[in-house]
Amino acid sequence: MALITVRQLTKEYVRTRPVRGRFGTLRTLFTREKERTLAVDHIDFTVDEGEVVGCLGPNGAGKSTTIKLLTGVLWPTGGTVEVAGPDGPAVPWRDRKRIARRIGVVFGQRSQLWWDLPLIESFKLVAALYDVPGPRYAGNLARLRRLLELDPFLHTPVRQLSLGQRMRGDLAAALLHDPPVLYLDEPTVGLDVLAKETVRGFVDEANRSGRTTVLLTTHDLADVERLCRRILLIDHGRVLYDGPVDGLVRRYAPHRDVLVRLDGAEPAGDRLTLDGFVGEREHDGRWRFRVGRDEPVHRLLAAAGDGRRIRDLSVVESNLESVVRELYRDRREG
Repeated sequence: MALITVRQLTKEYVRTRPVRGRFGTLRTLFTREKERTLAVDHIDFTVDEGEVVGCLGPNGAGKSTTIKLLTGVLWPTGGTVEVAGPDGPAVPWRDRKRIARRIGVVFGQRSQLWWDLPLIESFKLVAALYDVPGPRYAGNLARLRRLLELDPFLHTPVRQLSLGQRMRGDLAAALLHDPPVLYLDEPTVGLDVLAKETVRGFVDEANRSGRTTVLLTTHDLADVERLCRRILLIDHGRVLYDGPVDGLVRRYAPHRDVLVRLDGAEPAGDRLTLDGFVGEREHDGRWRFRVGRDEPVHRLLAAAGDGRRIRDLSVVESNLESVVRELYRDRREG
């Protein structure tokens, strides 16, 4: 069942600025030029109950803007978002009170905790804001304290917490009222290895045991590989890909690289053609051949070994990191 439905969601920013003349002076005090930026460009997708969906894309692609539209922080220029619930669907920017009870939100660079209060007092205030009954609050807090290991700093003022401790506190605050949907925007940014694994383990447990539906944006591909079965790849405000992780690799990297080091006389130049396969010389002297996933590698090896001795061989399969790196590089160069 679709828990989140997004249809033709659009966000355009319009900035006005004075128009300048030939020599840098204002042409007129009343002349303005409009500069339009389409941050989210008519995107469509749904998220089913219990899914964990990773939202990937380079800086400026529209990921964080999309999350802010989904949470109601921003109003869209067009389109709609609906979050299902027992009393009917709610639109984030219109049904603010209803949507607040259905979602938990953690922004990696923003905190919802009270800076000068001990962490436990922030939790009490969050519970009061959401009218969480006492027994339910006690049970949820006990579970969150155990899963996130909060006890060592539960009575420490938030301003004295490390980044990792604050992030664990924010995660707990976001789930105290049992929301069916959790939005995470860069939840592991700036964290050390141990803190990242704690956050990932907690999100995975919340999804498996509580059936919490999770949509996260991240630049850390380890977050996606650890938590997500589905990816939304966003660039220039559009969804370029929506599907499983391995499907992204198959779509954008339908090949593998075969690295060969040859003994004997080396051909001149930086390119070598063997039986239709074109290799490029690496800085360490090896030849890199790109071979389609359905092409037989043994044909390349037979051609490479014809009159030569293959000294070293390795096959490099494309993975999520290599695919995303290539996509980002193409974006910068484009």
